[in-house]
Parts: sequence; C-alpha cells; structure tokens
Amino acid sequence: MTDAEIVTAFLDASMKPDPDTAALYLAPDIQIGFTGRKFTSPHEASAFNARRYKWVKKQYEKMDVVEKDDHTVVYSLGTLYGEWPDGTPFEGNRYIDRFEVRNGKITRMDVWNESAERILGL
Repeated sequence: MTDAEIVTAFLDASMKPDPDTAALYLAPDIQIGFTGRKFTSPHEASAFNARRYKWVKKQYEKMDVVEKDDHTVVYSLGTLYGEWPDGTPFEGNRYIDRFEVRNGKITRMDVWNESAERILGL
C-alpha cells in the first residue's frame, strides 16, 4: 500500500464510522490535532464528530504527497457533506487534512474544516 492509500483507507474507515478499523492504520503514539483539539485515538475523534454531526462524509478532491527524509506527508483536500445534528443537510464544507506517515503507519494527523463557521453562520 502506498502512503496515500493508507491515508485513504484510514479516512474511509473513519467515515463509516469504524474507529477500530481506522486504528489499524495508526501508530500507537498517534498525535491528532482536530480543529483546535488534541486527541490520541480515532475513538475520541469519532465521539467528537458524533456530537457535531448527525453524519458526515468526505468528498475527496485530491491527495498531495510530499516525500521527506524520514516520512511522507499526505494532504487530503476536498469537501464535507452530511447532516447537522438537527437533520439539516449540508455540503461544500471545505476541509484539509495533513498526515505524516512513517513505516506504513500514520503518526500525526491535523484536521481543518469550515464546520464551525457554518454552524455559526459566518
């Protein structure tokens, strides 16, 4: 599996949500920066999303891969779509995720998206 395929498999499992399968792609000491919060497992991120969305999925637009000396950086860019907790549908919510992959495992993940701005109507 390429590093981009590892990231895609992780994201696909995360969106089901299937945090147990998602965890298979993560290093034990994973660092997750999630829209201003810090998590140490996909279970924590899934629990956060369960409060933020009724459901949410990603529409991938592109993956950019940057080779570093000791790891690979994979950027996933696209949009989110789904439903807010009250059942109102949304789409076109831009996101960018940055991953560091070392030895076939994701060691760091940083997530940014427009959900807060959309929730607040900004």
